[in-house]
Amino acid sequence: MSMPKIECPHIDKCCAASTLLQSIALEEAAISHILNAEGEKLQKAISFSCNLKDLLEINKSVEDMVVKITDLETVLKSKLDIIKPILEECDDHKKTE
Repeated sequence: MSMPKIECPHIDKCCAASTLLQSIALEEAAISHILNAEGEKLQKAISFSCNLKDLLEINKSVEDMVVKITDLETVLKSKLDIIKPILEECDDHKKTE
């Protein structure tokens, strides 16, 4: 799978904000894949009927990943909060043109 390309035909504030929004969307897509993989890891461990110690270790690993993803989601929300007014301004500007 190739890396997605985000392109700005011309560099201005609106294009930069749009590019940041696209990057947030791509990170959210990646996070969904990571969470899905963590769920599959748990399902596989349960289907193998691991002993309790192994299941607890796997559960701890998944829990650690979810905590890290939660931290990342906070950062992404902050980025979105910063660019949202710019995007709204750009949208308002387009409506008046």
